Amino acid sequence: MRKGLSYLAYGVVAGVVLVGASHDALRAAGASANDKLALFAEVFNKVRDNYAEKPDDEKMIKSAIDGMLASLDPHSNYFDPKALQDFQSSMKGEEFGGLGLEVMMENGLVKVVSPIDDTPAARAGMMSGDLVTRIDDTAVKGLTLKEAVDKMRGPAKSPVRLTVERGSKGDVKEVTIVREIIHVQSVRSHLESGDIGYIRITQFNQEAYDGVRKAFDHFRAEPGQANVKGYILDLRNNPGGLLNQAVEITNAFVDTGDIVSTRGRNSDQGQRYSARPGVNLSQDKPVVVLINGGSASASEIVSGALQDLKRATLIGTRTFGKGSVQTILPLGENGALKLTTARYYTPSGRSIQAKGIDPDIRVLENIPDDLKGKVSSMGEASLFGHLKNTGEEEKGSDAYVPPDHDKDTQLAAAVKFLHGAKAETLRSPDQPATVTTVQ
Repeated sequence: MRKGLSYLAYGVVAGVVLVGASHDALRAAGASANDKLALFAEVFNKVRDNYAEKPDDEKMIKSAIDGMLASLDPHSNYFDPKALQDFQSSMKGEEFGGLGLEVMMENGLVKVVSPIDDTPAARAGMMSGDLVTRIDDTAVKGLTLKEAVDKMRGPAKSPVRLTVERGSKGDVKEVTIVREIIHVQSVRSHLESGDIGYIRITQFNQEAYDGVRKAFDHFRAEPGQANVKGYILDLRNNPGGLLNQAVEITNAFVDTGDIVSTRGRNSDQGQRYSARPGVNLSQDKPVVVLINGGSASASEIVSGALQDLKRATLIGTRTFGKGSVQTILPLGENGALKLTTARYYTPSGRSIQAKGIDPDIRVLENIPDDLKGKVSSMGEASLFGHLKNTGEEEKGSDAYVPPDHDKDTQLAAAVKFLHGAKAETLRSPDQPATVTTVQ
């Protein structure tokens, strides 16, 4: 495995100088690569000398790097020093001034991966799948993801106006959101129905496992281990995060077995992560994992492992289907690459890339009429340039979680299941096939 921080998510919370390559480096790259690098240098110099206006060298190089990485897959990208600092702050759970959105770039627009719980964006009604087309008076088309994120971030108490397209019909709405200091609290927990430990993970940042451990400490004190019927692990709309956090959190529910393996292009890039005995915090109580179309990557590692190891019952809808690993490769003072370096596999050897994980008990949320058709995650399989998988690929599913706790059908099903309800009484009926009659 390459040295660097292994990261699994499908969004970003959120100067290079051209130098001549050494003779040895070019020779190592091979004659073909040498020719192409020479071509790039020739094009760069012709643009620099002949363009109608004096171009910005650094901007051209940055755009070339962005284009090169975008040609690989949707998840590889370049962090300049400022973007790298922002990324690291997000993964450490540090505070920043902004809206509370996890975003990615899709077809030149900013796509909302997920609003972060209890942030201005969530309170303003931003939803997974929303496309941001304008930020104040600036069109998003033509901006890089970093430029768009920088425009959405800003001082606390300052407003920003977003123009948003929602749903397959592209309904347009304007949303004005007042920025706040955002602290990503990755784990929230409480007692559900007096005897079920509910743990919600919004992001697998560096604080996630500690948050889960503290939740178990709380449940041991109240209502006491003997009085806990089981646990609900809510990973809905969790876009992912750090690989080591996914492994440690899975280990909090199991004592033995493989958790995940990764396989890179070369045989020496594979790695296997297994459970360590003695760190299972759940004491073998029944576990339900809630998933939906917004559950991706690190969330899929946890849910896939617990499903394969027969340690948990998955309730909800099919996950996003991001089965690749990104590694942060430092570039010294010039930032870093976030590069796709491997695919990951569940304990049974499944690759969920562009397929996702199907729940054991499929339960649909009751989506309000005005949101129907507007809250579905199309999944990894819909992303341009995604890594292909063998066999039939699958699209995502709805990524809607009701803001009203009492209307949360999937959560209610999890509680009923842990209280002894049979799976067949909880499943949502299959949607009937559309039949066209020709007369």
